[in-house]
Amino acid sequence: MSFDKLTEQPSLYDNLENKTVEEILHEINLEDQKVALAVQKTIPQIEKLVTGIIERMKKGGRLFYIGAGTSGRLGVLDASEIPPTYGMPNTYVIGLIAGGDIALRNPVEAAEDDFEKGWEELKEFKINQNDVLVGIAASGTTPYVIGALRNARANGILTAAICCNPGSPVATEADIKIEPIVGPEYVTGSTRMKSGTAQKLVLNMISSTTMIKLGRVKGNRMVNMQLTNQKLVDRGTRMLVEELGLPYEQAKNLLILHGSVSNALKNFRQ
Repeated sequence: MSFDKLTEQPSLYDNLENKTVEEILHEINLEDQKVALAVQKTIPQIEKLVTGIIERMKKGGRLFYIGAGTSGRLGVLDASEIPPTYGMPNTYVIGLIAGGDIALRNPVEAAEDDFEKGWEELKEFKINQNDVLVGIAASGTTPYVIGALRNARANGILTAAICCNPGSPVATEADIKIEPIVGPEYVTGSTRMKSGTAQKLVLNMISSTTMIKLGRVKGNRMVNMQLTNQKLVDRGTRMLVEELGLPYEQAKNLLILHGSVSNALKNFRQ
């Protein structure tokens, strides 16, 4: 399939090495300002996806992200932040990257070119019709992601694609197409820049909205966060002080006893 890859088009800027540091920073920032507006245009598609995720998760379903390179890393990052931020087990949002965990830090040669590998890895998790699969690919041509989406869709699984090129092969394999079109990168073809930023914004929206609607947030507070360091213990304690009017030390003891703000509130009020 042939299509125009906007992400690979020449930068709108040239002779970058001859610019001052200040010029480069201002120009990158100018380009970055286009990203949020591009994401805004995709909100109807994101809403459709999130609604589908919530419906399935309420029935015990899971959300899978799959990608390669920067796209894969962003998916794994978003998935890995769900347990500490919202107190959900790490079995609910799962990120897969071509080449496995080693690819989080080092490029794995040709890993993204294996058309069948993604689906094989998903089958190890016993992916089924209760789940949702989101393929992430800035260019929209990654065989690892295309193969996974095609097989998932053929098996009745809700699929979505996050791509930064319109009409990409990856998007054609998905039920829901999320395409924030950010244009050429500042450094030609460096999709870790605007494209990666757009993907991160979309992933933030997907997971945060899902967790809010699943009751993992109260008011605007992360009441189910894991207490993994003193900063988070202090944050949780201050939530209890504000909510219950307790002295700080009493609130802290209550928090530590019950393990989360949510549990502390529930037990205190019983």
